[in-house]
Amino acid sequence: MENYFPVQIKRNDESSLTVKWNDDKISEIQLTKLRDECPCVNCKGESVIFESYIPIKSPFKAAGFYEIKSIETVGNYAVQIFWQDGHDTGISSWDVLRNITDDLKPL
Repeated sequence: MENYFPVQIKRNDESSLTVKWNDDKISEIQLTKLRDECPCVNCKGESVIFESYIPIKSPFKAAGFYEIKSIETVGNYAVQIFWQDGHDTGISSWDVLRNITDDLKPL
């Protein structure tokens, strides 16, 4: 299994991020997809032994729902995204970012 990690993450505009990877590939991730694929328990749910929690998706999107306030690295394996609407519990690993990419191209 390859060990991919970003060498640069850059916000293009108000709608996407560009990620440059250590294997000389570049990807673009739409912010709507990044937020919709948030891996936190409140967004995706969780299963523990015989219990499952599945969150109820609201059709209402608060102001700033798809707007990034800031991004911080978490160790050497992920980023934590702070959204304008106050959501900040999702930690997106490098694998998550690589798997939700909209387009993976050579540099």
